[in-house]
Amino acid sequence: MNYEHELAAARAAADQAATVILRQYAAFEAIADAPASITTAADRESQEVILRSLRERFPNDAFRAEEATPTLAAVPNVGPRLWVIDPIDGTRGFARKNGEFSVMVAFVTAGEAVGGVVLEPATGVCTFAARGIGCLRCDRGGEPTRVRVTATTALADATLVQSHTNPARGTTRPVQRLRPRAVVETYSAGIKLARVARGEADLYVSTYESMNDWDIAAGAALVEEAGGRVSTLDGRPLRFGGDSPAHGGGLLATNGVLHEAAIAGMRG
Repeated sequence: MNYEHELAAARAAADQAATVILRQYAAFEAIADAPASITTAADRESQEVILRSLRERFPNDAFRAEEATPTLAAVPNVGPRLWVIDPIDGTRGFARKNGEFSVMVAFVTAGEAVGGVVLEPATGVCTFAARGIGCLRCDRGGEPTRVRVTATTALADATLVQSHTNPARGTTRPVQRLRPRAVVETYSAGIKLARVARGEADLYVSTYESMNDWDIAAGAALVEEAGGRVSTLDGRPLRFGGDSPAHGGGLLATNGVLHEAAIAGMRG
C-alpha cells in the first residue's frame, strides 16, 4: 500500500507544530537544571496543532499522544489506523535551550509503524520515511535526499548514540558491554533514532524500563526504512497501538548488521 498521502500530512502537521514551538522557544527562559519529566505549554500547544491538522484530513482515524489535551480526549486512541504523536520529544533539551528536541509523528497500521516524521525545529532537519518509499532527509529550505544506515560490521568500530550522562555515575551499561569506538550524546529518542537512520550513528541502546509508543514509533519507521532494525534488547519485535502505550524490555536500534552482536553483548 502507498502511504504518500499520510506521509505528506504528517510532514505538514510537524511543520505547523515547529512554527509554534520556535515562537515559544525564542521567548523561553532556559532552565539549566530541567528534569527529564518536564513538560511545557509548548508541548501542549504543539500537540493540539498536530491533532487538529491530522483530524481535518483523517477524521475517522485514531490518535495516541503524550500530553493530556482537549482534542486528544475527544478522539479514540485505538483503531486500525492510528496516529502516534510526541509533540516535543526531548523537552529537557527545549527547556535547557540546547536545541536537542524533536517533533515526532508516526502512522501505524496492524501494529506496525509504516510511516514516520522526526523534525528537529532548532536545526530545521527533517527525517521522514514510509513503507516502500524509503527514508529521506530534508534540511530547511533544501531538497530531500535519500539516507541509509551504515555498513559497519564490528561493534569495536561502531558509534553509539545515547542520552546525556552524568559523569559522576560512571560509564553506561551499553558502553561497558558493547565497547563502541565512539559515543555521542543527545536528548530526544527521535533524534537518536534519526541519527541511526541517517548513518550518523551505528546503534542506539536504551535501557529504560518503560517507553511509550510516542517515544519510539516515528523513529522506528525511519530506521527500518533506512535498512536498519529496531527491537527490544532481547530481539523481540515492536508492536504499536495496543491497549497500553507502554513498552518494556528496552530498545535497540542498529544498522541491522550489528543487531545480533549487540543483543548478545547486552545479554552477556
